[in-house]
Amino acid sequence: MDPSGFVVLADYVPGIVQEIRYYSTYNFIGDRIEGYEEPCALLTIEAARALRNVSYEMMVRGFRLKVFDAYRPACAVRHFVYWGIEDQDLRMKPYFYPDLEKQELFVKGYIASQSSHSRGSTVDLTLLNMRTGKEVDMGSPFDMFSPISHPDCREITDEQYENRMELRNVMIRNGFEPIDCEWWHFTLKDEPYPNTYFEFPVSAAYLKRKKG
Repeated sequence: MDPSGFVVLADYVPGIVQEIRYYSTYNFIGDRIEGYEEPCALLTIEAARALRNVSYEMMVRGFRLKVFDAYRPACAVRHFVYWGIEDQDLRMKPYFYPDLEKQELFVKGYIASQSSHSRGSTVDLTLLNMRTGKEVDMGSPFDMFSPISHPDCREITDEQYENRMELRNVMIRNGFEPIDCEWWHFTLKDEPYPNTYFEFPVSAAYLKRKKG
């Protein structure tokens, strides 16, 4: 599949902070995920431009964007599915799904057999306070598979809820759509590849080589 419509997010959004969790071992599986060859975020040009507008708006208000995941190869999603079906490893359960069994992650919609991330216009992110250098408190960490991570959950403080709504509102205002079970997840409403699930790796070098 042709990756020419994709860009390295850091090239488009000055000051973007990245903590690509699926390149690391600190994720709900506990291993680096297949297809993540570099700790960088890739997005379609259209999504990157929209996110740049979000970033400019939030920087004026004293925040930077921190991205946990963006484009996700279809092979990475298959890695999730195989882990859910075959792997008995539960070492990350206390950190990411303490109140659920592995199979429930799929039944309840936290993990899907196909992901909008693979279409290239979905991003997982939070806000970083430029004054303190710390993540804004959203009431639950990224990839916490629990009702407490639902954007409309009120079992958190008013401040945490307001922080979620601040992120949600700025993303919606700039053309992204939220989902109902993860406060950090947004997809560009007018995504350019709504029916295409890409396979190429998360690699800035690969992307530049293909374009060059």
